Order: sequence, then structure tokens, then C-alpha cells
Amino acid sequence: MRRPLGALLCLGSLAALSTPIATAHAAAAPQAECRVYAAKPYVTAAGRIQASAARLGCDDTALVRIRIKRAVPGTDPIVKSASRQGTNGRVTVKLRCAPGVYYAVVTDYRGNSGRSRPVRLSCSPTGTPTPTPKPTPAPTSSANTTPTATPSSAPGSSLSEEVVRLTNVERQKNGCGPLVSDPQLRSAAQGHSDDMAAKNYFSHTSQDGRDMTARIRASGFSPMRAWAENIAMGQRTPAEVVTAWMNSSGHRANIVNCAYTHLGVGVANSSRGIYWTQNFARH
Repeated sequence: MRRPLGALLCLGSLAALSTPIATAHAAAAPQAECRVYAAKPYVTAAGRIQASAARLGCDDTALVRIRIKRAVPGTDPIVKSASRQGTNGRVTVKLRCAPGVYYAVVTDYRGNSGRSRPVRLSCSPTGTPTPTPKPTPAPTSSANTTPTATPSSAPGSSLSEEVVRLTNVERQKNGCGPLVSDPQLRSAAQGHSDDMAAKNYFSHTSQDGRDMTARIRASGFSPMRAWAENIAMGQRTPAEVVTAWMNSSGHRANIVNCAYTHLGVGVANSSRGIYWTQNFARH
């Protein structure tokens, strides 16, 4: 049984892109202006520094070059570069890891350039040491304690965080840096999932007329330079919904778009099944 999906994409003034399956809704809008983006470097599972850049919304051919720079006193040296000739697409560069502060810059030699935020890399996967969990005291309870029921509209943050994790796994496979789980985007996504579940509809447009742009702006995520949304309904697990999105070209394009840096996921139960929302964005 196919489950419904929906995808929307925005880059600045770009409005929407969707490849619908089943009852997903699509929207169309004018093409975005030609821009390039650089994602901040990160450490792969293989222990290498990787960074990616993307050229989007363009209709001419250009040489896109990405450079990884290391922040040091004086002039920051270029430690690795790569280039790609084309209209739109992504270029990725990798190098052996050495601890330090790195950032990526990109240019297409057509007047477009971009730069990622600097990030300190320690040469452990994801660029930071794995934190040591702190022990927590065992809760005390009596034999007569009645378990607290989980609200049906909130399956729990563990599901949304698992969607974030699986999304980052797919991004790493495709040369993109990991997305940061953002509380403001999570609020926007959770609000939309809750609303669809409560009012029994499936659409990128809320029944009060708001679109994803209005919902993300209302969450306080600012500035917004690029944003997108995936929705789905009926998938039973995070693995199932991420697989469904990856098997749909429009949704997959949002997940593996290296221009995005942050993600919020909303999960809500209903009598029809679970509603899933992903909100992507970058500052």
C-alpha cells in the first residue's frame, strides 16, 4: 500500500517543487535566482574532512569550484579544492583530517559566491567527540503507580530525532553535511503535523491558509535563506518514512540538498495513521 507524501522547496524567493505520490499536493512558482551555497565541513565516518557546495536555480553553464580553508593567524590557506562544470548540481571535496577550524568557500565564476560557517573539527565522526552519558538515578515507584499514557498526538521526540538521524545518514551517503536538529524548525514541523492530525487533512497548506514559509517564519527561525518541507502520512516507523521519501525524487531532492543546514521534524498520531513533517532551512 502506498502512503501519501508531499514535498515543497524554497530558496529565498523560490516557492515550490513537488513530486507527489498518491494524495500529495503540489504547487508551482517562478524559478529562483541563480545562487551557490557552501555547507560547513564535517568529519565522515572514515575520518576524512568533507565539504560540499551546490549551484541552484541557474540556467547557464559554469565552472563551480569549492575550496576548504583552514582558519589560522594571517592569511587562511586553501587545504583542498575541487571543481565541476555544469548548470546546477553539487561538488564535493575531501581530505585527510587534521584537528583545526575549517570553512568552505564556493564560486561559479559568474558573479555568485558563498561561504560556510567555520567549524572546529576534532577528527572524530561529525567533527566532535562523542559525549560520555551521565548516569541518572533510577526513578522510585510503588507497586500501585499507574503509568502515564503518552498523548496520541505526540508519539515522542525519540521518533523525530530518529528521522533526523536517518536523514543525516542519507545525506552523508550523498556527500552532504549533517543537518542540525533545530528547536524552532521542530516547533513549526510539529505544529503542522498536529494540525493535520487534529483536522484530518493532508496538505502543505494549513486550513487557516498558512503555507510552510509562514509557519517557519512564525517559529522564529531567522534569517531564512533557503527552506523546504516534506510531509507524509501513514508510514509506521522513522525508517519507513525516510525510505518512502528517498524513493520519491522531489522528497529525496530536499533530503540530499547540501544547501540546508538545519532540520525540524514533527510526528503526530491520528486514527488515520502517523503524520510526518520535515522542515529544512538555512540561515
